[in-house]
Amino acid sequence: MTRLRVDWPACRGRGLCQEVFPELIDLDEWGYPVLDGPVPDDQVARARDAVRVCPTLALRLVGG
Repeated sequence: MTRLRVDWPACRGRGLCQEVFPELIDLDEWGYPVLDGPVPDDQVARARDAVRVCPTLALRLVGG
């Protein structure tokens, strides 16, 4: 099972990850990501894109 994880001290709440992968990433009222469960196998490429656009390298894929 593949999941997205956030390095909270590194995250600055810019929201780029949510723009790239809105199906699995929501934003809270302060702009920080709220992750909605494991990444479906057919969405792993989009999750990688979300990881790639994070300007602070706070998002990563684990497992799978």
